[in-house]
Amino acid sequence: MTTQSAALPAFRPGAASPALTASLLVTLIAAATIAGAWFFQLVLEILPCPLCLEQRYAYYLAIPLGALTALAAKNRAPRPLLLAGLAILALVTLANAGLGAYHSGVEWGFWKGPTDCSGPVVNLGNAGDLFSRLDTVKVVRCDEVQWRFLGLSLAGYNVLISLLMAAIAAWGFAKTAKRS
Repeated sequence: MTTQSAALPAFRPGAASPALTASLLVTLIAAATIAGAWFFQLVLEILPCPLCLEQRYAYYLAIPLGALTALAAKNRAPRPLLLAGLAILALVTLANAGLGAYHSGVEWGFWKGPTDCSGPVVNLGNAGDLFSRLDTVKVVRCDEVQWRFLGLSLAGYNVLISLLMAAIAAWGFAKTAKRS
């Protein structure tokens, strides 16, 4: 009598390639994070500032790239292709952690943020349009925190999540590079 793990090699511990494991984890974490961001925006009505929106770009890249890298790993694609996918995932998420750290510093007042979301309002248009535009425009400032949990803002959590994804992708890269 055989157990399922002995009968099906794919269920053996350690049978999945590190590239597959890492890329799937990054894809799932990125998708969950974007779903959370959209939940905060659409359900809780915590609107993103321009820096928040820029931080989403890495997730929008990580989801399809992670899925493609996982698919490539599942189909036993050449190692250089898997290493390239994992390297890009690691670099993109690491850069996003840097952007999140910059945004957190703006929120804490360590440095000034971009003028389009933390500076003074310069162009108000003509007086006739001013009142109509004030009713329709909601300025979301990059230097004002709308939500904190355990002392961290969403930008702070983005740093942690992005660093986690970068570490997972780097782990997958290192393990894949060593595999024979």
